[in-house]
Amino acid sequence: MIGKIFVGLALLAGIPLVIALGLIVSQWPRGAVADSPGGLDFSAQLAGGAEPLPASSVTMSDATHARVRHLGATTADAPLVVLVHGSGWDGGQFDALAFGLSRVGDVLVPDLRGHGATPDRRGDVDYLGQFEDDLADLIEQYKREDKQDVILLGHSSGGGLVIRFANGPHGSMMDRAVLLAPFVQYDAPMQRPGSGGWARALTRRIVGLSMLNSVGIHALDHLTVIEFAMPETVLQGSEGHRATTAYSWRLNQSFSPRRDWRAEVAALPPFLLVAGTRDEAFVAEAYEPHFSPLTEAGEYLLVPGVGHLDIVNSARTLAAVTAFIRDE
Repeated sequence: MIGKIFVGLALLAGIPLVIALGLIVSQWPRGAVADSPGGLDFSAQLAGGAEPLPASSVTMSDATHARVRHLGATTADAPLVVLVHGSGWDGGQFDALAFGLSRVGDVLVPDLRGHGATPDRRGDVDYLGQFEDDLADLIEQYKREDKQDVILLGHSSGGGLVIRFANGPHGSMMDRAVLLAPFVQYDAPMQRPGSGGWARALTRRIVGLSMLNSVGIHALDHLTVIEFAMPETVLQGSEGHRATTAYSWRLNQSFSPRRDWRAEVAALPPFLLVAGTRDEAFVAEAYEPHFSPLTEAGEYLLVPGVGHLDIVNSARTLAAVTAFIRDE
């Protein structure tokens, strides 16, 4: 009788595992989803304009190498300003903004792990939370030995990573934050379906992998769970080799606030949030009414007529972030 009970319990315990695996294998990546309906407006980015900033290689604490752009401070009291790019591209999206901010900050722009022209493994990291560890590593390497304020600025998913960083193990390293149209969570009030056509999430896979992770199983965390509608004009262009069109489960999770995004937002230090009223991915007007009840640390700016990607290079953004860095 006892033996039968143990067998029955084992079978019951295995049911969630079978369900999780079934969800994972029931949905597969489609590959390129370029030029799908909706999506983001890349026209200004394709037109070019900003001169590419020189990049160099820095050795990380795990002996891997990261590609970074560093514009040293022009004044002794300038804060370290780390710019965190959004999904699908690399730190080069900040070439113009970084140059503009170099007048008031010691500006550092990394290519996040799994991104850029020559990543070790495109669209993947080693473990959940590695982005936070990498940012902390870079801050340690570039922060002056004397007291220097640290400001993290993130756009889109990069903004989500900054929110995550604030409530994570290294949150105390950040003194202030700038959020440019940040991703919050797939079901947050400011989220448009599929980020306005930019992202195709493999929802069943995400659920199945989350179930496995809840019981400590990480063997399948490398599987793809989201794909991006990168325009064919980008992919076939001269810089198409820099595009990252799909993410693994562990990278995707690392690139956004944790599920309790309200607790993440509440942990933010003083911050500035900037978004455009024509944002295709998020409802810009929803940030302040849903963030302000959670924290009084925020300042908010809506830029009329500006879309999701163009908010980075808006003159209003540069002016507002410059004033925020100067604490004006």
